[in-house]
Amino acid sequence: MNRLDWSSRPGQPLRGSVRVPGDKSVSHRALMLAAIAEGESRIRGFLEGEDTRATAAVLAQLGVRIDTSSAGERVVHGVGLHGLCGSSSPLDCGNAGTGMRLLTGLLAGQAFDSTLIGDASLSKRPMRRVTDPLTLMGARIDTHDGLPPLRVHGGQPLHGIRYELPVASAQVKSALLLAGLYGIGDTEILEPHPTRDYTERMLAAFGWPITFEPGRAKLQGGHTLHATDVDVPADFSSAAFFLVAASIVPGSELHLPAVGLNPRRTGLLHALRLMGADITIEHQRESGGEPVGDLLVRHAPLHGVELPEALVPDMIDEFPALFIAAAVASGSTVIRGAAELRVKESDRIATMASGLRVLGAPIEETADGAIIHGGKLGVGSVESHLDHRIAMSFAVAGLVASGPVRINDCSHVATSFPGFLELANGCGFALQDVG
Repeated sequence: MNRLDWSSRPGQPLRGSVRVPGDKSVSHRALMLAAIAEGESRIRGFLEGEDTRATAAVLAQLGVRIDTSSAGERVVHGVGLHGLCGSSSPLDCGNAGTGMRLLTGLLAGQAFDSTLIGDASLSKRPMRRVTDPLTLMGARIDTHDGLPPLRVHGGQPLHGIRYELPVASAQVKSALLLAGLYGIGDTEILEPHPTRDYTERMLAAFGWPITFEPGRAKLQGGHTLHATDVDVPADFSSAAFFLVAASIVPGSELHLPAVGLNPRRTGLLHALRLMGADITIEHQRESGGEPVGDLLVRHAPLHGVELPEALVPDMIDEFPALFIAAAVASGSTVIRGAAELRVKESDRIATMASGLRVLGAPIEETADGAIIHGGKLGVGSVESHLDHRIAMSFAVAGLVASGPVRINDCSHVATSFPGFLELANGCGFALQDVG
């Protein structure tokens, strides 16, 4: 992947309507469930990102025919629960942590061996949180000291378990539920805090009997998935950058249509409102089992808050954007209970703290969060550490800095948000590719 650096500088008030790409989490899950369903499923609003394309390529390698009828649309010819075919070549997940963790659960119940690999960034991400409970279900998975590559041994009889997650994680929960499709008996997952229920909702949409409520999900193996069409809502995590940007740039007003509003995803919306943001939801509806709405955000003065820990699991991917909002708010913002941020594409607490200090923001890093003292941002050059959400967050910071902010190595933004630069500049950003 070629290196790509950005320069972000103060521009004009943000205006217009911004349709952000389809939800990455929903796109991954729709591909996987459609692949092992009976019949033909059509996915609309599919995220054309590198992560989701990597998952599609892996499924194709396993014998699933996936047609691209047009951009943002996939037709998946399901092979049924036991119709996947093994591959002698490694299955390359690229930078997709969601893809690798969910595929590990899916592949644990197959008759063939598989090897999952990823890029340099993914190869440093911990996988024991998935492989340990899968082992309890009867799976055999070899790791490199808990890291990828993962060697998933086929032909292992799985059985359901009742498992209490030590750390709330929608990815781990989803991996165990996918393995549970192949297990004998019930698989029940209990969470210390409720996480996103995309997998549960989608399993129900594909006709698998499942019961779930916040913090708990339970299913029984041995049923059948039936093909269904999926309309993927706009990704709330992608909308997050525009919600923060319009909130902090004076004179801004942005409309964000058809954004997914899964209650386990919208913690940032509540956090920004606690800080004084002016965000309204219009035309609320349901699409493919997922709540959707149009968001209208206007500039408003923000103030620091002590973030309720109950919101943390519902906004874990949006924290880099929140750090920027906190850095320019009046007063201090206290974040606790977010240790999960240290094992994302980068250590997001350390990476955001380092970049904000470069721009002159006073920030105290803690083991599970940070204390951010709001004020003004200066100029400087910050490192993304190959983390797409870090790169886009500092692009937002440049809008209200005293001058240009250089963000180094933004090439991974395409993993989750293809076309970000063009869409951002179209509504008022002043973002340039500088190398």
